[in-house]
Amino acid sequence: MSETSPGPHDAPAIDRLLQTATGFMASKVLLVAARLGLFTELADGPLSGEELRVRLKLHPRSARDFFDTLVALDALERTDGLYANTPDADRYLVRGRPAYLGGLLEMSDARMYELWGRLDAGLRTGEPQNGIGAGEEGIYAGLYDDPDRLDVFQQAMTGLSMRSALALAEEFDWSPYRTVADIGCAEGTVLAHLLDRHPHLRGTGFDLAAVAPGFRRRHEESGLGDRLVFRAGDFFTEPLPTADVLVFGHILSNWALPKAKTLLRKAYEALQEGGVLVIYETLLDDERRENVAGLLMSLTMLLETPGGFEYTGADCRAWLADAGFRESRVRHLAGPESMVIAVK
Repeated sequence: MSETSPGPHDAPAIDRLLQTATGFMASKVLLVAARLGLFTELADGPLSGEELRVRLKLHPRSARDFFDTLVALDALERTDGLYANTPDADRYLVRGRPAYLGGLLEMSDARMYELWGRLDAGLRTGEPQNGIGAGEEGIYAGLYDDPDRLDVFQQAMTGLSMRSALALAEEFDWSPYRTVADIGCAEGTVLAHLLDRHPHLRGTGFDLAAVAPGFRRRHEESGLGDRLVFRAGDFFTEPLPTADVLVFGHILSNWALPKAKTLLRKAYEALQEGGVLVIYETLLDDERRENVAGLLMSLTMLLETPGGFEYTGADCRAWLADAGFRESRVRHLAGPESMVIAVK
């Protein structure tokens, strides 16, 4: 055996590389299941494979393989031939449930999966691969003009922010503050959870006018009444709302650095002395070695935007200091996400 021939000791490395190389297969199975509404069909109880196949209008040939792959992926359970959601799938992947994450999966299947197929072109050209042609100002123009696409996008943003919303309510001390404004609030999920968890808070959602219907639906479901309000506006052309705490969730990474710095300066101007800015993202670790999800998200920004990118906590703290904030710190939130807390 030559020095370069693989031996038994190479098996773990080979398995790891192959798992990464073929990961798109498992991803597509879960994405298609979410799009088909498979988990929603099982929300009322277990079904046989044939019952589930008929409801989803699948061909008999590989339906069983499809369902059993989901069992192997721990998304479904199978007992005596009956399929059921796992507890996690029942909580997060059933449409209409408060913690529904499927909007993110559905957008990934409908949009991101194909977009990532053009990664090589994005890397060669440095340009987004989604067909936008109006520069940074036109990134969301088509999206916000199409109510159906906007609704899917808002649900996806809810899914993306869910873990951070839950963690933010616990990992930040809200007791000294009375008002909070979420800049780029989408459906308002983060605010709704914060205000529900901390009854002394009042919140303002700030986003483009097209977002208002989705925000109002979430507001009505929340039962928060006049503690939660929506204010329509463009955060580049109008002053930001005043509040004790401003929140930027997955906002700065959408823009090239000059625009991100503009938003930080506007946040500084909107806050009173002692006010706080909370920024949460899939922050890269400072050595750029460990947060795989953050690095993949940064490549997503290449594919979707003319200048967006993910950044490290150290990067963000330096920009905050340039904007005038007197102190800042980084704290982990949940999964691959962290927050930077800055004080004026």
